[in-house]
Amino acid sequence: MSPGDFSLTEEPVLSRNALSRDENRRLDPAYVRDTWATARVVVVDESGRTPVDWEVEPGREFREVDAAAWDDAAGRGGHVRTRAGTDVAAEPPAEAVLLGEREGVPYWAVRVGTERTADSDIFTGEGEWADLRAAGAFLDPLGSGLLTGAVATLNWHDRARFCAIDGTRTRPHNAGWARVCDNGHEEYPRTDPAIICLVHDGADRVLLARQPVWPAGRYSVLAGFVESGESLEACVHREISEEVGIAVSDVRYLGSQAWPFPRSLMVGFHAIGDPEIPLTPQDGEIADALWITRDTLRAALARGDWGTRDEPDPTDGPVVMLPGKVSIARTMLESWAAAGG
Repeated sequence: MSPGDFSLTEEPVLSRNALSRDENRRLDPAYVRDTWATARVVVVDESGRTPVDWEVEPGREFREVDAAAWDDAAGRGGHVRTRAGTDVAAEPPAEAVLLGEREGVPYWAVRVGTERTADSDIFTGEGEWADLRAAGAFLDPLGSGLLTGAVATLNWHDRARFCAIDGTRTRPHNAGWARVCDNGHEEYPRTDPAIICLVHDGADRVLLARQPVWPAGRYSVLAGFVESGESLEACVHREISEEVGIAVSDVRYLGSQAWPFPRSLMVGFHAIGDPEIPLTPQDGEIADALWITRDTLRAALARGDWGTRDEPDPTDGPVVMLPGKVSIARTMLESWAAAGG
């Protein structure tokens, strides 16, 4: 084992998925037609929100509730509120997506709030509308898989209405998992891979960075999109070098998580860097970067997530605020913090 080697202590929250995906069912017209009568439907508005029910009523807006408090109170606490398929439409809408099946129940997703699904009754009923960024960390595995899959595929449909080959209009196909243009060209949901890397010194220090658009005090690990013809490992080396000006070694895979904003896949790694080499943040991409100790990271983790605490007061000295549990970055940082003595 290499110096500082570690693994994730838990699965990233948006990697949890209790659904069974079966491509053959999508290709079976009879199944697609007949399954609607017993289907449950995830409705997603144009902002990526869906109704969520909570096992425990929060004392204030759930977006401000500390994730650890929710875990202590009632597990993950959140459940996606689905609708009966026949309450949405008599048959699957043209742009509905068959997400999969769980314990014999088929699950679909539809976009609401547009002319494609005009039934306003879909919006009735209890449940607070929330998106993945706000509620993803608190959803149960079924809800996490449903909403992640729904948002990712519906986002793709919204952006794939014309053929990339000849520019003609496309129409949904294969229960929402393909689109076909007027000339028969098929297109499938796109996923853009991105690396996210926790750089450490093999001992007791970890590298964090802040984007210019983030408020002072907010930091995370480094990330970037994979370029055409590039391996994931090569992307790690390139992105770290470009963003903070240092070389890394001993690149190791940690895990992955869908990140449908609008259609990314975050592939997590850790690597070793030298804290004695001066950092040179990339102009326009990185506002500043710094090395912190494991104890400092643990203190930052204990303070909660970005959205659960007041912004740090600069007069109190440097305070590091970290991303929330919905991000794989949080899982990576928690796992590295737990690996030390």
